[in-house]
Amino acid sequence: MALGTAIRGTRLLLKLLTAGLVLPSPASASRGFWALPMNVTAVEGTEVELRCGVSAPGSAVQWAKDGLLLGPDPRIPGFPRYRLEGDPAKGEFHLHIEACDLSDDAEYECQVGRSETGPELVSPRVILSILVPPKVLQLTPEAGSTVTWVAGQEYVVTCVAEDAKPAPDITFLQSGQVVSDVSANVNDGSQEKLFSTEATVKVIPQHSDNGQLLVCESSSPALDTPLRASITMNILFPPGAPVIEWPGMNKGHVRAGQSLELPCVARGGNPPATLQWLKNGQPVSTAWGTEHLQAVARSVLLMTVRPEDQGAQLSCEAFNSVSEGIQQQSVTLQVTFPPSAITILGSASQSENKNVTLCCVTKSSRPQVQLQWWLGGRQLLATDETVMDGLHGGHISMSNLTYRVRREDNGLTLTCEAFSDAFTKETFKKSLTLNVKYPAQKLWIEGPPEGQLLRSGTRLRLMCLAVGGNPDPSLTWLKDSRTVTESRLPQESRLPQEPRRVQLGSLEKSGSTFSRELVLIIGPSDNKATFTCKAGQLSASTKLVVQFPPTNLTILANASALRPGDALNLTCISVSSNPPVNLSWDKEGERLEGVAALPQKAPFRGSAAARSVLLRVSSRDHGHRVTCRAHSAELQETVSSFHRLNVLYPPEFLGEQVLVVTAVEQGEALLPVSVSANPVPETFNWTFRGYRLSPAGGPRHRILSGGALQLWNVTRADRGVYQLHCQNSEGTAEALVRLDVHYAPVIRALQDPTEVDVGGSVDIVCTVDANPILPDMFSWERLGEEEEEQSLEDMEQISKGATGRLRIRHAKLAQAGAYQCTVDNGVAPLARGLVRLVVRFAPQVEHPTPLTKVAAAGDSTSSATLHCRARGIPNIVFTWTKNGVPLDLQDPRYTEHTYHQGGVHSSLLTIANVSAAHDYALFTCTATNPLGSDQTNIQLVSISRPDPPSGLKVVSLTPHSVGLEWKPGFDGGLPQKFHIRYEALDTPGFLYVDVLPPQATAFTLTGLQPSTRYRIWLLASNALGDSGLTVKGTQLSVTTAGLDHPSGGPDHQPPTEQPTGPPRLHLLPVLFAVGGLLLLSNASCVGGFLWHRRLRHLADGFSEKTEAGSEDRIRNEYEESQRTGDRDTQSSTVSTMEAEPYYHSMRDFSPQLPPTLEEYPQGSMDPTEERATFPEHLYDEVERMYIPSGSWGPVYDQVQMDPYDSHWLEDKYEHPRRIYDQVAGDLDTMGPDSLPFHLRGELV
Repeated sequence: MALGTAIRGTRLLLKLLTAGLVLPSPASASRGFWALPMNVTAVEGTEVELRCGVSAPGSAVQWAKDGLLLGPDPRIPGFPRYRLEGDPAKGEFHLHIEACDLSDDAEYECQVGRSETGPELVSPRVILSILVPPKVLQLTPEAGSTVTWVAGQEYVVTCVAEDAKPAPDITFLQSGQVVSDVSANVNDGSQEKLFSTEATVKVIPQHSDNGQLLVCESSSPALDTPLRASITMNILFPPGAPVIEWPGMNKGHVRAGQSLELPCVARGGNPPATLQWLKNGQPVSTAWGTEHLQAVARSVLLMTVRPEDQGAQLSCEAFNSVSEGIQQQSVTLQVTFPPSAITILGSASQSENKNVTLCCVTKSSRPQVQLQWWLGGRQLLATDETVMDGLHGGHISMSNLTYRVRREDNGLTLTCEAFSDAFTKETFKKSLTLNVKYPAQKLWIEGPPEGQLLRSGTRLRLMCLAVGGNPDPSLTWLKDSRTVTESRLPQESRLPQEPRRVQLGSLEKSGSTFSRELVLIIGPSDNKATFTCKAGQLSASTKLVVQFPPTNLTILANASALRPGDALNLTCISVSSNPPVNLSWDKEGERLEGVAALPQKAPFRGSAAARSVLLRVSSRDHGHRVTCRAHSAELQETVSSFHRLNVLYPPEFLGEQVLVVTAVEQGEALLPVSVSANPVPETFNWTFRGYRLSPAGGPRHRILSGGALQLWNVTRADRGVYQLHCQNSEGTAEALVRLDVHYAPVIRALQDPTEVDVGGSVDIVCTVDANPILPDMFSWERLGEEEEEQSLEDMEQISKGATGRLRIRHAKLAQAGAYQCTVDNGVAPLARGLVRLVVRFAPQVEHPTPLTKVAAAGDSTSSATLHCRARGIPNIVFTWTKNGVPLDLQDPRYTEHTYHQGGVHSSLLTIANVSAAHDYALFTCTATNPLGSDQTNIQLVSISRPDPPSGLKVVSLTPHSVGLEWKPGFDGGLPQKFHIRYEALDTPGFLYVDVLPPQATAFTLTGLQPSTRYRIWLLASNALGDSGLTVKGTQLSVTTAGLDHPSGGPDHQPPTEQPTGPPRLHLLPVLFAVGGLLLLSNASCVGGFLWHRRLRHLADGFSEKTEAGSEDRIRNEYEESQRTGDRDTQSSTVSTMEAEPYYHSMRDFSPQLPPTLEEYPQGSMDPTEERATFPEHLYDEVERMYIPSGSWGPVYDQVQMDPYDSHWLEDKYEHPRRIYDQVAGDLDTMGPDSLPFHLRGELV
């Protein structure tokens, strides 16, 4: 370094001598401008150059903008877009402006400063005009939109071009044609010198503008092409008149029954026309189609012509939303139609040799028709003919005929025919058959023999037959001289309750024989009845004998309404039977003894019977049937009738009445009612806890029609006894129904946290409110990330009633954590509760090494901080001693700060004005809580040279480089840096490389030769000296890989630093030695002087820095202690796994505490990322991420500090790229041996 200083001094002297020989030369040319600036107009964003040529050697030239001098610096500070261009030696000082904008619009002048050769010069002022084009056109209506206008109406369109210079011109084009009537206003823009033009035009669109553009164009000198904005015009205009396209030549002439398809077309219009058809002014069709390309609307009327359409007017109407009126075209229908029917009036049946008179009439027809009569192929002449006006403009034709019939005309067809020239292809006729009457002959009955016994209900068939006669003989059946009909027999008029089914056949003919059948189901009324068939004057008869059971079985009662205990007399009467019957009584299958009555006269020529019974009734008899049975032994048939007992009694609850109902909370419940009463209960009143429930219902209940009580949204408050009160006109009754509501469990008590000493016993108690209470509804779970952490071994689960317990005996630290109580009583949802088990334990002070060193200068101006950290629950109290004597913390030189985070506790002891005589001692920190105490020793020593680094190893190997990594030693209380010395074993001489950055613990040595063996040394140095090269662990030998071998080392590569010199400079030490000898004599004097001055300067600076830094360290140590433990300090720790010393440098030591939960950046906290590796379980592991958000907070402040995890001791060795964090104020530029003597302390 002394040699370099001497060389620099020599060079400076040579420069001074050379500069003294340079003399100014007189001007060789006259002063003036040979190129003057001119006015320039430029568009915004382009480049501009204002020329200035000067003949004034040695003068300063600068430009002025609006009187503001820009300075002679060619780069023009403060104006990054301005610069001076040209060759100053030639007098070129052109002002070049890049990307000019409106701020450059100003007056400029070129100025030449005064010099020895003449006065200042100023060019004429020139103006730089910046043209600013309009950026956007604002069109109202909005540009790019489609506007809907009505043809012929006036509309206003506004176009604005803003912030331009000069004011832009605006032109409107309508459908490609320029619009002349435009009014424009020019206004100031948003900035000075900018203008805005607002143009307004009144537009009267025509139908030809539909679909065209209305364009606004803005032109400006600043634009190469005009700006354009446009809107699309959608012009509404009415359609043309509709046209009915009639098929064929005869417009309006149609025929009834014809399917008419009539198109109507309307052309033009926007929107296209809406079409509708009207018939006589009434809409008949509103369907239409549109061809948008041709703007044609088309509607087709489909109708079937009817006679009533004669003279109807069909109209097609066309209109749209902008039509002033409705346009239409009409056509009137002329309908041709034949008669719809022909009718012959009069009877075609007549006795032989008598006249028959008939009249033939047609329905209305257009045109009228003529009539003709035909009988059996021959034409008959009409008596007279008449024509009348008919419906729908038609005519009615009528023809009368009188004709004498004969027996041979019987069965001939008589026809009336209508014809007309308009209906040549159609024939219209009406026919009937003549019926000539003549008398009939023989009559008889076919059926069972008279007197045969017939059973009631038997189907009997009687056939009546006759021969001859026309018309066919009218065969009539009579019963006892009364005509038989299919509805009832004549005798049944006296007994309407006895219907009889009768089937009376029609008259049938077979040749000259006629027959009529009578089929009947025989009943009691047919007993001994005479059936007769008559045909004119002829008749035939037969008599029936019928056996039948009782026709009617009637029960008579002496009372209708009964009450329990009343007597009831019932009489059963059999009205009639053949033969007689026996009567008996029973009640619901139980036979009753009765009393017989005397027989009476019976209808239908049968026998009657009667029998009575006496009963005493009870409430259980209500609704029972008392049955009377009439049995006929000969017929082997029984007829029954019953009397239903109506017993009035008050309500009585049945045995199946439910007394206990179970429901689930928030569900529904039905309290049923099983009650018997006559009459039915009038009211059902429910009472709960003394309050009567409203019969009309409520928000959560209603009383059903049968009295049942329905509840919904049931809650546990609804459980209890419900009283039911039933009442009718006979009395009242009451019942009690209990409602049991099941509900999901809810944890009511869960002590969180639950604390226990190590080795003690404790119950984690979980108390719930639930229904039902089940014996095994409690379950416990330990929350943990690892499977072994979730084990509940050595723990007893106890469940009793509504309380569940997890019993822990001989508690261990490993059992601390979060536990979950889960309760399941069969009603969803499950109840879960979290509780933390805190295991209290005695303090455990961190012992990274038996000896801890802290270095500080003993000059009574520095300060030192001693850090003691321990774990324990509950909180720990720290005490300090110096050389075994309790430390007096009342002494203002001693300041203690204590921090508690969860189970981790720290004490920071700050010693101000450290004195070598009084404070270089052994300090003892003792941590105490109610469960015990622990301690550690910290040695306060003087600053010194750094300890050698250790653990030098190779982490990567290539043919041309070696990756190294090491662990730094104690830095002696001062900043340290590292150096590498290496040599190739086959080449003499050493090479030196400084590690950069200075505090790095990994470095890649490059510039090596392949397949070469090297020896490498590592040493550390600070301001007091270096660590030396003799310590084991600071040197190693390595052979680089060959070019044909892959590179070795770990997957990741440490940062690469290239040496400052070229590779393979083996003669560098020799060159240094020769250079030193040559310059030694020249540099000795200068070096000695600079050396002494530098020592004085460093001593003064170090003292001032120590005094100023002391206060800063005292103030910031607490702040530093709250930061994350990921950062380390210059004086860092060494892994205890290798039993190396644990050092603290007081120069820049700042104890680190992991951040509290509040210190994590928002959204980035993840305490599980740095899991502690402490040998025993710590309480802070309880508070992991198993706690639901917002459920409960930590028992103690959470912290993650672990004396054995890598983030506390070895975080600076985790990655080769990491370096020590260094405070900028602690950097020192002192070289080796530059520290003043009185600061070179040693261990006391």
